[in-house]
Amino acid sequence: MVRSVFHGVHDSAASEGQLMATAMTSVSSPPRPTPPRGYLAVIRTIDKFTEWTGHLFVLFIIPLVLANVYEVFARYFLKSPTVWALDVTTMSYAALFMLGSALALLKGAHVRTDMLWEGFSDRTKGMIDSLAFILFFLPAMAVLFYISIDDFLYSISIDERSSSGAWTPILWPLRGVIPLTAFMLSLQGISELMKSLWAWRTGEFLTRHEKIEV
Repeated sequence: MVRSVFHGVHDSAASEGQLMATAMTSVSSPPRPTPPRGYLAVIRTIDKFTEWTGHLFVLFIIPLVLANVYEVFARYFLKSPTVWALDVTTMSYAALFMLGSALALLKGAHVRTDMLWEGFSDRTKGMIDSLAFILFFLPAMAVLFYISIDDFLYSISIDERSSSGAWTPILWPLRGVIPLTAFMLSLQGISELMKSLWAWRTGEFLTRHEKIEV
């Protein structure tokens, strides 16, 4: 009887001690700031759009693979190489590479050359990324879009065609990939800028890029 009473008093004291420790911890460490709903909504909307379109653009790998497979079969087994496989391969790969760059930006797959990067704090990383996006990345994408959209419209007006072989396909769809890429990168760049600004302000990133090795 005495032992049970002693254990009950001991457990009660331990529970009170844990509650006091939790209370002291919550008082000593202020709550983490949370972004406004609208701020998060913009980031999530852009990220979802980039991920969905990135997975859609992966379909360019189908004509890329099929053209190469058929060219090898026709060249070495039928002894009759095609006149269109080279252009299909070039255009498919170019479109896949360029239009997939926004998804690569979202996933953090672009190469960083700064060897000191991993040693920086999240606040410093946020500051560097914010300045880079504002001063270099977004202005460069704006210039690329302005120049490429003019080339795209001119290509349509003259019915520009490839001169790499006998097939001579139209080139304006490939020309159109360039301003579309600039737009996609700019859109995702806005999302990454908002994440970087938040890290600069609070010292914490809203999302963590997955480790991708090539």
